[in-house]
Amino acid sequence: MLLPHFTQRVSLSSGDITRLKVDAIVNAANASLLGGGGVDGAIHRAAGPELLAECRALGGCPTGEARLTAGYRLSAPYVIHTVGPIWRGGGAGERQSLENCYRSVLAIARRKGFRDIAFPAIATGIYGFPRREAAEIAVTTVISHLAQHQSPELVIFVCFDPATLEAYRKALGKEA
Repeated sequence: MLLPHFTQRVSLSSGDITRLKVDAIVNAANASLLGGGGVDGAIHRAAGPELLAECRALGGCPTGEARLTAGYRLSAPYVIHTVGPIWRGGGAGERQSLENCYRSVLAIARRKGFRDIAFPAIATGIYGFPRREAAEIAVTTVISHLAQHQSPELVIFVCFDPATLEAYRKALGKEA
């Protein structure tokens, strides 16, 4: 359950992450970082071809890690790309890999001094991670980070559909 003193530092939103005016949005990327479907494709389309060019120069990203790029045509000046795990039933280290995604992103945000960042529901689309479990990992990892660090000041979980929003509300201990 969300502790009362964190309510001002964690927020839920629904809609299009590419339109948010925050210091950085998080991209649920694939290992190539060269765009794909879902949020990854939407971010690449909204940012423009310069994002693809910068991502090519990075040479990819392993599962559980994160990479920083400029935001180009996005409202957010930065994108933090992270590669979530493909769900294989839960016995292949998927939970730890997803937790590592959030930790890696938060480490970059802290190092850069970002005030606010926005996360999509990493790995819950085509990668098949169960929504509810993914939301619990996301919330637990972020709350743990916020308990120890001042940056970022605000974390927004952007939920693309009603079922994901409900999963995050439950993970945060909020009523629908």
